Formats: sequence, C-alpha cells, structure tokens
Amino acid sequence: MASGTYEYQSDFVRKHRAAGRAEGKAEGRAEGKAEDVLMVLEARHRTVTEEQRQRILSCMDLSVLDRWLRKAVVLTSVDELFAD
Repeated sequence: MASGTYEYQSDFVRKHRAAGRAEGKAEGRAEGKAEDVLMVLEARHRTVTEEQRQRILSCMDLSVLDRWLRKAVVLTSVDELFAD
C-alpha cells in the first residue's frame, strides 16, 4: 500500500488541512525571525540571558519580532529590547 498518496475529498478536511499548513508556515516565519533577533544580538556582542532567549524564541507575534529586530540593531542593552 502506498502511503502519502491519498487525497482527501471532504471540504472539511481540506479546509482544516490548509489552515494547519498556514499555521505551520506562520510559526516557521516567527521562529526564523526570533533566530534573526538572537543572531543580531550575538553579532553585536550583547549578552542574552536564558530567560531573555526563551522569551524571544517563544514569541509568535511577527509584529513584535519585527520591532525587536529593529531594536536589536541599535540597542546598548538587551533589556532595552523589551521596553515599550
């Protein structure tokens, strides 16, 4: 029996499968952006605590991550990253 070749016919399954793919792509973009923030901080020789690292990596909000990435380029302390 060949696996992975069955195509679902139900609109319900197609809809939810597409939603799952979209959610997975969004999570992937957020993870990549979080890694970019950490890479910039590392390149600028900023010390990131484990708590800060986990906060950055757990963030799934792309607008917040974009803001943090812009801040990471100019900040003098990682604490500034989280200040509003």
